[in-house]
Amino acid sequence: MENASSVKEFILLGLSENQAVQKICFVMFLFFYMVIVAGNLLIVITVISSQCLNSPMYFFLCYLSFVDICYSSVTAPKMIANFLVENKTISFVGCIAQLFGVHFFGCTEIFILTVMAYDRYVAICRPLHYTTLMTRRVCGWMVIGSWVGGFVHSTVQTLLTTQLPFCGPNKIDHYFCDVHPLLQLACTNTYAVGIIVVANSGMITLSCFFILVMSYVVILVSLKSQTSKGWHKALSTCGSHITVVILFFGPCTFIYIRPSGNLSADKSVAVFYTVITPMLNPLIYALRNKEVKSAMRKLWSRKVGSENGK
Repeated sequence: MENASSVKEFILLGLSENQAVQKICFVMFLFFYMVIVAGNLLIVITVISSQCLNSPMYFFLCYLSFVDICYSSVTAPKMIANFLVENKTISFVGCIAQLFGVHFFGCTEIFILTVMAYDRYVAICRPLHYTTLMTRRVCGWMVIGSWVGGFVHSTVQTLLTTQLPFCGPNKIDHYFCDVHPLLQLACTNTYAVGIIVVANSGMITLSCFFILVMSYVVILVSLKSQTSKGWHKALSTCGSHITVVILFFGPCTFIYIRPSGNLSADKSVAVFYTVITPMLNPLIYALRNKEVKSAMRKLWSRKVGSENGK
């Protein structure tokens, strides 16, 4: 990597260069990050410790929450720290590592969301075969497949970027290292690489989104014969997932299935899938799900009871 580039570090311009705005952003995003870690960690602990949350849906939810913590941790701490310092530099190796992490955890999340949609499809459309189709072993392989898929995607994006020469300028108009901002800084023609990058990201995003949409179309069609109570129960279990899918896939689709354009607009949109969605996931899944809320209350009661018994 060092031989291909004379640039040893990059400068992240961040969301704003206004000092007053940066101080406000520091407080706001620090709060957001604390909510992300605390909320998602609470879901992970609740699912692991609760015997009633042993269905595949909660198995996948546990991994989704874990991925959200990792995903936001790749970008948020550096962004928050940069709000308080003048020297907003990141080393070349650190930048590439951040690029790899963003695409690794982001793509893994896309696959897990897709797997969760398949789980809801089987549960609602093929309930008699659910226990045989969605065994613990099958669910485990689905999660492993999601991690492997994310790793392969991220490796391709990272290798394509590291092969480019960077000889200046080194200012990245973003709050983290991503493919499109780096392509604009490369001192060579990046048209072909840009097409491959868009094709790679676009193929995964659109194909998974298509599977998600088709899953819910089939679910809605199958619900025609259900009673209003069946409708309500099915939609209540799918509603949370549909909300998260819209919040995550909308911004991702805007950023990654088109060539790089206005980076100022891109970094504002990126806040939604790197910070806002990971923060809202625990609230969406916990507040809309009676079983999760009940398990959290039991977990809290056990903790309080054990402390009082000491």
